[in-house]
Amino acid sequence: MTPITPWIRTGSFVFLTMIAGCATSPPRSAPPPRLDLPSAATSPCRLDRLPEQPTLADLEVSYMARGAALVACEAARRLAVETLQAERELQDRWRDARTASRERGQDGRSGRSGR
Repeated sequence: MTPITPWIRTGSFVFLTMIAGCATSPPRSAPPPRLDLPSAATSPCRLDRLPEQPTLADLEVSYMARGAALVACEAARRLAVETLQAERELQDRWRDARTASRERGQDGRSGRSGR
């Protein structure tokens, strides 16, 4: 009878364990979709500043410029919020589609195994 070294038994067990570990691990999933924020939404807001010794005309011009800058800032903020909401809705749809496909796959497997 040919002697069997302990390494052969151990190696077979290790390889069998590695194969079984790979078979039970879930498949890697793709990352969820992401949207890029527009540059207008990420750029800082610039507000007009008064000169050292402002006149009444400087105050009026600054008042109008700050109002316009605040309107632009609010539009950029709204754009960022809408982009975030759209991205979350897209991710929810993606997640729901993946869940539905997994459920269909499990139902299909259970139906086949019962035959």
